[in-house]
Amino acid sequence: MEDLFTNLISQFGYFGVWFLIFFENVFPPIPSELILPLSGFFTTTTGLTLPGVIIAATVGSITGAYILYGIGRILSRERLMTFFGTRPMRLLGFKPEDISSAVDWFDRKGQVTVLICRCIPVVRSLISIPAGTAKMNVLKFSLYTLLGSAVWNSILCSLGAAAGSAWETVTEQAEWVSDVVKYVIIAVVAVAVVFWVVKRIIPALREGKGEKDA
Repeated sequence: MEDLFTNLISQFGYFGVWFLIFFENVFPPIPSELILPLSGFFTTTTGLTLPGVIIAATVGSITGAYILYGIGRILSRERLMTFFGTRPMRLLGFKPEDISSAVDWFDRKGQVTVLICRCIPVVRSLISIPAGTAKMNVLKFSLYTLLGSAVWNSILCSLGAAAGSAWETVTEQAEWVSDVVKYVIIAVVAVAVVFWVVKRIIPALREGKGEKDA
C-alpha cells in the first residue's frame, strides 16, 4: 500500500494527495496516518510545498466528506424510523422514537462533534453520515469539516516534513494512537451491547412471546 501511495504522489503531486485523502474519507479503513506524513515528506524531496500539500489534503477531506454527508441525507430520519419500526427491529429492542431522539439531540448539541471528530482517528470520516441524516446546514457542515480537517492535516503533514526520511516514525506513532482509539471504541460498544441486550432485547422478546401466547 505504501508503494501505491508513493507512486501516486510522485506522479500526480497535489492531485495525488487530494485523491488519496478523498478516497480515505469515503473508505475510512484507508489510513490517513500513512498518507499525510508521506505527503509531508515529499515536500522535502520534490517541488511540492507544505502549504500546498495541506490545502490539497484538506480539499480532499471536504469533498470526501460530502459523499458520506449525501449518504446520510438519503438515510433520512423518516426512512430510518420506518426501518427501525419493523418487527425484526422491534424484537431487537429498537423503537422509531430512538431515531427521532438521536436526530433531535444531534440538532441541539451534536453538530459541534463534526468539528471535534475530524481530529479523532476512526470516527473522523463517519461523523459525516449522522450530520447528513440530521440535515445539518451544509455551510456549517463545510466550515466545521474545513477547520477540523485543516488541523488534522496540518499536524500530520508538518510532522512528516519535519521528520524527513524518518517520516515513518510519525506514521507509527499516529497508528498507535489510532489503535488505542479503536480499542476504546470496541470497549464502549461492547458495554453498550450488553446494556442493550439486558434493557431492550430481553424485555422485547418477552413482550413478543407474551403477545403470541395471548
